[in-house]
Amino acid sequence: MYTLETIFRPLRKLYDWTVEKAEHPKAIYWLAFFAFLESSIFPVPPDVLLIAMTFAKRKRAFRYATVTLVFSLLGALMGYAIGFGLYESIGKIIIHTYGLESLVKMIGGRYEANAVITVFSAAFTPIPYKLITISAGLFKIRFIPFMIASFFGRGLRFFAVATVLYFTGAKAKPFIEKYFEWVTVAFTFLLILGFFGLRYL
Repeated sequence: MYTLETIFRPLRKLYDWTVEKAEHPKAIYWLAFFAFLESSIFPVPPDVLLIAMTFAKRKRAFRYATVTLVFSLLGALMGYAIGFGLYESIGKIIIHTYGLESLVKMIGGRYEANAVITVFSAAFTPIPYKLITISAGLFKIRFIPFMIASFFGRGLRFFAVATVLYFTGAKAKPFIEKYFEWVTVAFTFLLILGFFGLRYL
């Protein structure tokens, strides 16, 4: 019989593995590494490690958010470059791996409508950022507006997480640990809403 616990067990293991990195002496380097790769390759949002590290050292919340933002934007450069010049050799493999093929064309249509709003919205929401960075390069979105929209979208997201946890971290950790499956369901729901917003708004 399938339960939420069995369905989300692989995600729970991935979450636990990521949280373990928060206890590493060089955790901030792991955070930078994850934030960089998530923008083009890695499947887990850097928020997971950002949250875990903030739980451990709440007073460093905004320092961690800054590191996450900086390296996420550096990763965006790589994602953009892959879409711009390496889509056929690398980009397609990444998009196919995460089953995002059908969304690339849709994102292209949204870029035609308003590229800046599309990038900002996706950077802030749980939508896979790699989809945005690679497709931005593929559709030759202007680079400077792309980076500015990413800066504000990602910055708002990571600093919102840091701010909330700075004030509620002690209470939030037990809740997330206890209700991990339901938190994952809520995250998935937000992801669906984000895709719906990009498609129709």
